[in-house]
Amino acid sequence: MKRILITGANSYIGTSFEKYIKNNFLNDYVVDTVDLVDGSWRESSFSGYDSVFHVAGIAHQKETRENAGLYYEVNRDLAIDVAKKAKADGVRQFVFLSSMSVYGKDTGVITKDTVPSPRSNYGKSKFQAEKGMSELADDTFRVCTLRPPMVYGKGCKGNFNGVCNLVKKLPVFPRVKNKRSMVYIDNLSSFVKLCVDNDLSGLYFPQNAEYVSTMEMAQGIALAMRKRIAFGYLMGCAVCILRLFYPTAKKGFGSLIYRDTEDFDFSYVVVDNKKSFTDSVL
Repeated sequence: MKRILITGANSYIGTSFEKYIKNNFLNDYVVDTVDLVDGSWRESSFSGYDSVFHVAGIAHQKETRENAGLYYEVNRDLAIDVAKKAKADGVRQFVFLSSMSVYGKDTGVITKDTVPSPRSNYGKSKFQAEKGMSELADDTFRVCTLRPPMVYGKGCKGNFNGVCNLVKKLPVFPRVKNKRSMVYIDNLSSFVKLCVDNDLSGLYFPQNAEYVSTMEMAQGIALAMRKRIAFGYLMGCAVCILRLFYPTAKKGFGSLIYRDTEDFDFSYVVVDNKKSFTDSVL
């Protein structure tokens, strides 16, 4: 029986992973969660756990001068401190949830040769945490880093939730052809389980088996909402112009992908995109 400790309470990905394991593999795993907010975790023991899955972090907040330091305190310093404690307490594996944001790209193609160049405090803090943890890795402490693209599922925040809100409000949606790497939350949870089961270390890029267009996403959401929605060419043309000048339009309607399995080992998780979009809304 594997024992897994999730560090970071109330995280969407952490709670989803715990639910996924308990709903499907209840008798094969013990999954516990520790809250890192008040510092009492430093007095707890991580001994006896096979893996620590670190999900605590600051995300989906507007970055300002005032909160810049918080990203580095939580996403970098806290993550490294937790990893150090896990290693000191004899935990074999540390699974760290990083992000595609470490590349600093709103559009483009990312391969194994793409050099990270984060621009946001979120991306910078995650990448600096990765560097700090890599220094801890050795034969007795395996560090497994995940850089997922956009994660979506029922109750999630971020870009997927933004598309849901647009579908609710708009009778016509932009007809734009783009490609996005995405990963459904249950499939990300399945991939984390794979990492734990195989005691993996290194860098991984879990994503859906197929790229997704924002328009396809909107179609699936509208279907789940039982809402009729049209897709307009003129609105699509306007968005194509806007994404040249506005980061929000570029992020929502541009193309950003991880490229093929030859570049990324274990990068693909099979999922029915249309069904998963429906499940994410209902």
